[in-house]
Amino acid sequence: MSLFRKKKQAVRSTYDPQTLKPVLRCSICSGEQVAGFKNLKTGKFEEVTVIHSREELQQFMEEYGIREISKEY
Repeated sequence: MSLFRKKKQAVRSTYDPQTLKPVLRCSICSGEQVAGFKNLKTGKFEEVTVIHSREELQQFMEEYGIREISKEY
């Protein structure tokens, strides 16, 4: 039994560049990186996956057809 449970997220198959912006949230303290999408109207961030390596980031970008991603701290 684990004390910490992973939050289950609904996986988005596509994203609409008109309403969502791909973002990589980076923690200054821990270095943790989380990839997801930010709603351009509301500013709400939707977490998709935690990034542990460059390969995982590349896989995320290929999966959603993203060419560039902005970082937020």
